[in-house]
Amino acid sequence: MSFDDQESTICKICGLPTEYCVCESIAKEDQRVRVALEFRKWRKPYTVISGIDQKAVDLKDLAVKLKSKLACGGTVKDGVIELQGDHRYRVVELLKEMGFSEDQIDLVG
Repeated sequence: MSFDDQESTICKICGLPTEYCVCESIAKEDQRVRVALEFRKWRKPYTVISGIDQKAVDLKDLAVKLKSKLACGGTVKDGVIELQGDHRYRVVELLKEMGFSEDQIDLVG
């Protein structure tokens, strides 16, 4: 392995090899996450998850994981995850399992 290969596997934020990188887990603990219920067209409920830093956590990957666990549709728009249906309580539990701090999750509504 050359020096160039080794450098590409090191995280540019924490300086650890990418397999040992803790940047995302540290960022998850520091986020102030808001989980709320909103009603859209024809009074359809949407669970809205906001307050997660897009630079520290991959929102699209998080949305895919939540959608698959909850068996629902959804999207990521402007730094906010929107899930179809009322999944507030289950989302809070899943976020805790994924490493977000329970004290930093606000359940609104």
